[in-house]
Amino acid sequence: MVGQRKTVSTSAENRFLKFGDTKVFPGERKKVFLDVASLYDYTQLNIPIEVIRGKQPGPIMFICSAIHGDEINGVETIRKLLKKKALKGIKGTLIAVPVVNVFGYNNKSRYLPDRRDLNRNFPGSPNGSLASRLAHFFIKEVVSKCTHGIDLHTGAIHRGNLPQLRASLDDAETKELAKCFGVPVVIDAALRDGSLREAARKRKVKTLLFEGGEALRFEPHVIQQALRGCLAVMRKVGMLPPSLQPLKVRQSFLAKSSYWLRASHSGAFSAFKKLGDHVEAGDVLAVISDTFGENPYPVVASEAGIVIGVSYIPLVNRGEAMFHVATFKNTAKVKNAIDLLDEL
Repeated sequence: MVGQRKTVSTSAENRFLKFGDTKVFPGERKKVFLDVASLYDYTQLNIPIEVIRGKQPGPIMFICSAIHGDEINGVETIRKLLKKKALKGIKGTLIAVPVVNVFGYNNKSRYLPDRRDLNRNFPGSPNGSLASRLAHFFIKEVVSKCTHGIDLHTGAIHRGNLPQLRASLDDAETKELAKCFGVPVVIDAALRDGSLREAARKRKVKTLLFEGGEALRFEPHVIQQALRGCLAVMRKVGMLPPSLQPLKVRQSFLAKSSYWLRASHSGAFSAFKKLGDHVEAGDVLAVISDTFGENPYPVVASEAGIVIGVSYIPLVNRGEAMFHVATFKNTAKVKNAIDLLDEL
């Protein structure tokens, strides 16, 4: 069973887990509101979490979203997950954190009030900036208690991402969990300094990062894929029993690499490709032109691959990212798997 090596011992499971001043014992399900800071008028802000502990021992997993406050597909994913009846039979502990960056979420912003990116400030410090303190608090209260984690993201504002998984695939267990998540595109993503994934790995917490959709949107097809993936991973590590309904196998493909196509000139562009499309080397993905539709400049793919990220703003300055393309050994198989997603 994947994850068994990291399962917390029975003696540890028989004790409470503490979140703030709240103790949660095996067999209990509690909502906890962790005080993090206050606004200028002293209105208190807190991180809402729900802790579900099974009566039997097992892994401890966090599932979080809105580290970037405007990336809200994950918020809805967790809300749907918490309604699943299967959680009544959970082994181990699920720590669900729908909103980590409560400041950004309430302001519909990616960032914290000081314009810092929370996902570049882990593991943080109790004496640093607001971002650093919030990062430290989340590591202390949530991540440090866990064996596994899933971090849910979307594209930035006005950018869309094809549902995809990013993980450090040099770890065999993490690679197996990434494949079991069930999205066609899996990227062996290098750890970024200050990211939650990097901080979690240093604490030996097996962590997956899901990307899908765009900021400030609830997109049902993305939410459904994220939800199915979270449940699949929970089953894989033994937190949930196998599904009573036979599930179709969803193939995952490891990307060899990825590259961005950037605007060679400023102007307005007309796109000919969308998320999930297959492109060949030399294909024209878009044409940039002036306001009269003249002086066109084609945006050309340098390698065959799948479009996994796009900019939805048709106005670009020279050098701005327009298309993100992932490359594979067999692009046609990946495209077929993407086309089949809605049928599963």
